[in-house]
Amino acid sequence: MTEQAIITTTVNLLQDNVQMSAYLAEPKESGSYPGVVVLQEIFGVNVHIREVTERIAKLGYVAIAPALFQRVAPGFETGYTPEDMETGRGYAMQTKGSELLSDIQLAIDYLKNLPQVKKDGFGCIGFCFGGHVAYLAATLPDIKATASFYGAGITTRTLGGGAPTISRTREIPGTLYAFFGKEDASIPAEQVDEIEAELEKYKIPHRVFRYDGANHGFFCNLRASYNPKAAADAWEQVKQLFGQLT
Repeated sequence: MTEQAIITTTVNLLQDNVQMSAYLAEPKESGSYPGVVVLQEIFGVNVHIREVTERIAKLGYVAIAPALFQRVAPGFETGYTPEDMETGRGYAMQTKGSELLSDIQLAIDYLKNLPQVKKDGFGCIGFCFGGHVAYLAATLPDIKATASFYGAGITTRTLGGGAPTISRTREIPGTLYAFFGKEDASIPAEQVDEIEAELEKYKIPHRVFRYDGANHGFFCNLRASYNPKAAADAWEQVKQLFGQLT
């Protein structure tokens, strides 16, 4: 498949007196394309998330990565040192599920208003913190295909407090693919099994991928835990998943 030439820009979305920046990548050639929302790790909309957004656009989608920490840390992006992780986790702990859903819906509505974007179903992909958020975002009526990468805490908590995010599985209207590394100590195997069982219980179209030798963050080529084999396979699965939108 030939990659498309793309254009990128940073846009500002306004809601509830909160101005949220978002990274937008889209095919340069005119046409009608599905929209995909990209959800960040705890490190902000950094170079890795921007690269993922661009990769998706090159496949023929209009992709947008909203800054999910905008309410608590406007403009935040960082690298992968232990200090960076501690800072990012602190910001993640300040987010609230209801606000995240509102912000993601704002990004979707922005895409809906672009003439080149199809209006009948959107994709969502998230990593780490964003993997958990993606599972939550999968409950939005506009989301038809979700890729959730190593989202910790889905079975045990929700962002901002309340019943664990897994309790909302029955609300998912589309297809969900979940990706985990078998060496990821932050997501025990029994939690992955619980997620899969819940998806099966409510007959949500899904696939759960467990990668041998892969740790948390295996998809990110800027992290020490990068696993090229697992990342390559996961990307092929994501392409198949989002192919449902075209």
